[in-house]
Amino acid sequence: MLRNYLKVALKVLMRRRFFTAISLFCISFTLVVLMVVAAMLDHLLAPVAPEIHSGRTLLCDHMEMRGEKSRSTGSPGYLFLDRYVRPLSGAEAITVFSETRPAATFLGEQKIVSQVRNTDGEYWRILRFDFLEGGPFNSTDDQDGNAVAVINAATRQRFFGADALAVGRNLELDGQSFRIIGVVDNVPFYRRTAYADVWAPIGALRSDRYRSELMGDFEAAVLAKDRADMRRLKAEFTALLPRVEMTHPETYTEMRGSLRTSVESWARNTMPGNTDAADSRLGDFMLMLCALALLFMALPAMNLVNLNLSRILERSSEIGVRKAFGASSRTLVAQFVLENVLLCLIGGLVALAAAWCILRVIEGSGWIPYAHLTLNLRVFVVALALAAFFGVLSGVYPAWRMSRLHPVLALRGGVS
Repeated sequence: MLRNYLKVALKVLMRRRFFTAISLFCISFTLVVLMVVAAMLDHLLAPVAPEIHSGRTLLCDHMEMRGEKSRSTGSPGYLFLDRYVRPLSGAEAITVFSETRPAATFLGEQKIVSQVRNTDGEYWRILRFDFLEGGPFNSTDDQDGNAVAVINAATRQRFFGADALAVGRNLELDGQSFRIIGVVDNVPFYRRTAYADVWAPIGALRSDRYRSELMGDFEAAVLAKDRADMRRLKAEFTALLPRVEMTHPETYTEMRGSLRTSVESWARNTMPGNTDAADSRLGDFMLMLCALALLFMALPAMNLVNLNLSRILERSSEIGVRKAFGASSRTLVAQFVLENVLLCLIGGLVALAAAWCILRVIEGSGWIPYAHLTLNLRVFVVALALAAFFGVLSGVYPAWRMSRLHPVLALRGGVS
């Protein structure tokens, strides 16, 4: 039965090629946008190198200090992370690292700006980089304040050439000289925890003022032993906040915040109107994504409904004959929906090829530093699911309406 439905569906689609072409364009345009967005979200949030442990990593990247008349929000400081987050019990590893900051280097009259991140030794245990040369610095380098650095491949090429070796050479950043001990592959800009051009020990910072700040330009990543342990770590973190000793108690009396997964962190930063540092807004974020996807599909779906009605109207005589010979409404609905789903799957394959080309253009444009956007199995499954859903969404009503035609009225070409 299904085989016969498919044969009929293909013949119907080839019968009116103009309508089919318009429908395919409408479907493909809608799906290609959704696929590109799905691919970018996948590369943004999925566990891939160097953030291969993101599925069981919790971030402390946003905190809030409150007082009776004052409030300060932003990234936590080194003092808070070192004194209160590092001692969390039961974690496999905990790292503290800075946000990226620009640092200038002059080659002759040419100014080159690199993005620098300062980290501790545990950073390289949680994030698994692909080392092209050398290796990472360790906790001793951090404690001793050694001026060593790990650079990415792009920085090596900018300063020393693509084929040159960089380990053992020096790199000057804002007038401070660093000895290069490792080179890693480029990390895309959207990998917020791992992205940088240069990584150096926290102890190599020129000023130690950061050691006395509860709020500052630092973050922490807590690697749980397993996913089941993440809730306990979140609860332990929340329980310690009332015990935080405020550095300016006359202005601020409490700290607020929470440990979040990378998805929760992006949700909190994305959702508008969020003022509570302890609120992840993950549910609202997922609801917003679903609502935007449905709204985006609604208009082309309505246009496709009209096209389907026009195409099915031409088959009113066929519908009348089939109903006269005993075909049930359920059978007719199943056939018409299958035809539309098949059309949407063809459109989905076209959209998949177009999405691949668009991602290649985005990757090669340089708009997103070090972007590496591909279509993987997860995105392919999402693409098929979107195509099937779009086919059902735009095909059910025309199929239901035409299946309810009275046989005599259908044989006469009626539509009501």
